[in-house]
Amino acid sequence: MNIAIILIGSIILLALGYIFYGGWLAKQWGVEPDRKTPAHELEDGMDYVPAKTPVLMGHHFSSIAGAGPINGPIQAAIFGWVPVLLWVLIGGIFMGGVHDFGALFASVRNKGQSIGEVIHHTMGRRAKRLFLVFGFLTLVLVVAAFSAIVASTFGTTNAAGVAVTGAALSSHLSTATISVLFIVLAILFGVFVYRLNTNLAVASIVGVLGIVGIVALGLNWHPIALSYNAWMWILGVYILIASVTPVWILLQPRDYLSSFLLYFMMGVSVIAIVGAAITGTGHTDIPAFTGFTAPESNGLFATGTLFPALFITIACGAISGFHSLVSSGTTAKQIDNERSMKPVSYGSMLIECALAVISICAIGYVWHTIQTTPDLAAAGLTSPPTIFALGISNMLGTFLGDSAAAVAYSLLVLAVSVFCLTSLDTATRLARYMFQELWVDDGSSWKDVTGFRKVLVNPYVATLFTVVPGVALGMTGYTKIWPLFGAANQLLAALGLLAVCAWLGNVGKNNKMFYVPMCFMLIVTISSLIQTIIAKFTGPIDVWAIVQAVIAILLVVLAIVLTVESIRTLVAQHKAKAKA
Repeated sequence: MNIAIILIGSIILLALGYIFYGGWLAKQWGVEPDRKTPAHELEDGMDYVPAKTPVLMGHHFSSIAGAGPINGPIQAAIFGWVPVLLWVLIGGIFMGGVHDFGALFASVRNKGQSIGEVIHHTMGRRAKRLFLVFGFLTLVLVVAAFSAIVASTFGTTNAAGVAVTGAALSSHLSTATISVLFIVLAILFGVFVYRLNTNLAVASIVGVLGIVGIVALGLNWHPIALSYNAWMWILGVYILIASVTPVWILLQPRDYLSSFLLYFMMGVSVIAIVGAAITGTGHTDIPAFTGFTAPESNGLFATGTLFPALFITIACGAISGFHSLVSSGTTAKQIDNERSMKPVSYGSMLIECALAVISICAIGYVWHTIQTTPDLAAAGLTSPPTIFALGISNMLGTFLGDSAAAVAYSLLVLAVSVFCLTSLDTATRLARYMFQELWVDDGSSWKDVTGFRKVLVNPYVATLFTVVPGVALGMTGYTKIWPLFGAANQLLAALGLLAVCAWLGNVGKNNKMFYVPMCFMLIVTISSLIQTIIAKFTGPIDVWAIVQAVIAILLVVLAIVLTVESIRTLVAQHKAKAKA
């Protein structure tokens, strides 16, 4: 199958979905451009800070993307390109976009509060606390998975301690150096834009030139050479600091600048795919469908049966519960105008779907190489991001030459790593919010808490409760974390859909578009978690297997209780409408 046809056809369908289905959702829920947003009403210079739509979209998109739309489709490609593509397109337009847009809308209409608070207003205090525990556990898994992915693209070794050699080692060192310099650049950008009031357009041009400069420097000078475990420790310290600093210092500027890298990555990918098609090499070697059970693989791909593995493995490229936490955790507090909600949430989700489609094209192009390489680690193909970079850069090389392909490979790995860093400290900040909310009485802030709870709600202490277990789990490697993270993340999506559905019904707005997505995601994710629990207790048992099994059991129990609470709320709403 020609990959250019796959990409162009998918982009057309996603654009139509944004215009028609996204527009219909906005009308159904009643988006009001003249309504004052929480960012203006509660502006505090720390978390509630109005942001220009391009800046906020950069933050939101960078935060939700991470490595998800690259990891998921590449790992799920073992089932064939057709089921992967169908799930990305159908899931993104009718499930993921609805989930993200709904979560942001509900949060903005509730003073920028989290989905936990939305649940509190609709289903009560107990349901809120259960959701906060669930969300917190999921975010710990997010930190574990994404920190492991970053460390695997920075380190001189992989999670198992195997040394990275050759061109892959040089790429890892360059990526690490450029990423560190990128953080410094972002801080300077934030100071100039938010404290020295530099014109955004001027600052953006200088910022982009700065990115070009640090990339050129990092490709030729990379003195930072550390192991996987060393980077895990450094990342833990970094997210501890980054998640408690005001958003204007690092979060907004870093995410805005990183969005340029993402747009560059997607632009280069489109050129590569179309160019390869023109040269006659642009086709996918992946079978259209390989069967309902994943064939034996060399350790890179998903395992198990198509249901539920496909829908768990591909999260961020179709629907992801983490998005609802970003929407209601940081993005809702920065919305300048309600008209921005559709492009920032629904639009970002569909762009992420496009990135997932690009990932399908990338793995399809190098499918034969991956299948015939006996030792992926020795070849430097240690993770889906490196597979993605290999596919796109090889396509570029067909018409621009090997030198361009080598540079593109390093830049693509860098771009993915930057997005993972973005998701990392966003997830840590969100987990801190949730942990603090657990110990705060209704109507109070964490600053009003007394006694032993005052220690627990301290921003640094609350962040430590996320960073320590997250980094410890991440030390085991992303391949051991990803299945559990995927199931927890997708179950969080189901609960997010339930929460917004109940809230919309409570305020008298159309919520029927949530029924099918939330039922489907509940069935998929609980099935997957039960499989995980059985596998952990029947396979080789070690400390981390037990930890993951316990987390899976807690997630299932919490999900069932919250589902029952949600159903009761929806039934009560239905009866109230019938009586009226």
